[in-house]
Amino acid sequence: MVNFRIIFKIIGSLLFIEAFFMAVCLGVAFWFGEDDLVAFLLSMALTFGSAFLFLYMGRKSENTLGRHDAYILVTAAWVIFSFFGMFPFLFHGSITNLSDAYFETMSGFTTTGATIIDDVECLPHGILFWRSLMQWIGGLGIVFFTIAILPSLVGGSVKVFAAEATGPIKAKMHPRLTTTAKWIWSIYLMLTVGCGISFWAADMDWFSAVNYAMTTTATGGFSIHNDAAAYFKSARIDYISILFQFLAGINFTLLYISIFKGRLKDLFRNSEFKFYVSLILLATSAIMLLLILQNDYGLEHAFRSALFQVVSFMTTTGVFSEDIADWPHITWVILGLVMFIGACAGSTSGGLKCIRGVMIMKVVRNNFKQILHPNAVLPVKINGQSVPQSRIISLFAFFSLFIIMLLVTGTIMFMSGIDTVNSAAIALSCVSNVGPSLANDVGANITWSAMPDCIKWVLCLLMLMGRLEIMTVLVLFTRSFWKEN
Repeated sequence: MVNFRIIFKIIGSLLFIEAFFMAVCLGVAFWFGEDDLVAFLLSMALTFGSAFLFLYMGRKSENTLGRHDAYILVTAAWVIFSFFGMFPFLFHGSITNLSDAYFETMSGFTTTGATIIDDVECLPHGILFWRSLMQWIGGLGIVFFTIAILPSLVGGSVKVFAAEATGPIKAKMHPRLTTTAKWIWSIYLMLTVGCGISFWAADMDWFSAVNYAMTTTATGGFSIHNDAAAYFKSARIDYISILFQFLAGINFTLLYISIFKGRLKDLFRNSEFKFYVSLILLATSAIMLLLILQNDYGLEHAFRSALFQVVSFMTTTGVFSEDIADWPHITWVILGLVMFIGACAGSTSGGLKCIRGVMIMKVVRNNFKQILHPNAVLPVKINGQSVPQSRIISLFAFFSLFIIMLLVTGTIMFMSGIDTVNSAAIALSCVSNVGPSLANDVGANITWSAMPDCIKWVLCLLMLMGRLEIMTVLVLFTRSFWKEN
């Protein structure tokens, strides 16, 4: 049976954390003296009150969490967090439509970065900070954050980690998962601080530096300017953004081992990291060459523009440094490919993940060898270790579901009146948690506000499934999940 009491207890504690973050935004609103002060006060009161209600329903619960409980908890936490996270927008009036408010919030927490707000520069500082903070919280996972700061609350934290962590192979850097969570969040915080200081040193004001640092390291892409990175027209800021997007796209466990354990060689021996770097270099070289030959870009401008967009799309940040509508159409195909693959597992990025790309390539290679040597035993090895057959089956199950989700969502949008190209691009953008797409009507300069409300709810589900890697959500809709045994 599902242990709803422990689920209620944990969600209540999570809502306290969300209310605390709203209090931080309240401080920002107070500092700037703008009209979003009351919105955050009301949102805090509602969130705190609901937290007490959930804790009351979860009173006298045992701190034991089964596998079923963990999957329900993770999915419910993201849905409920997004529900309460939309109230600052509604109370302030910056977003008046419920569908729009929930879409914006889900996009924020899942670090998708798609926005229905046409003019973000008219928003008060507190609301802008809340949008950036949502992405920073969701970067590594809402429930994973609980494991780091409230380890005693989640007795079955390993199961929660399995339900929320990304990638087919869940690596731990320490025998105690709570210690692992603290180290990962420490690395995340250090990257954010380093990024913010770098932006500030590159002549950003402190508010812009903090906001862009949070959304860059979360690979989210929300911006406080309508033109995003192009607003600054600064090569230094572009290169800083490229560096920290790239670092945030690396497996955080691998970052810990290579930097804090001093085993830098492990980084360059890692199959996934080599695939990640190789794909960035190949895609950047191809786009750079096209920009020089067809768009008359200078060498440095072509290199910087190509590298920025490749890293932005591959890490699923989705930020534009310039309008790519004038680029050769083949560059859109290249960017669409890296957006589909994504960066490394165990990072803040979305997409299929590089580790799955490596595994698929090795399975295909082994199948070619099997044709020539039918009796050969050819294990799939990642970093010198054989991958169990169950992982390979899970890989192709996930890949199949990924494609099916794209086809189903694209078909629904096409039936609602959106053209085929846009339907496919928007579906890929949301399931990969990229946000801005390569579509004609929804891209760098035009927001998502014109889409029907029913499509926004479908895309909210798609963003959630993309962030939790599909299986965690879909398993809740199977009959066997709800059987007592």
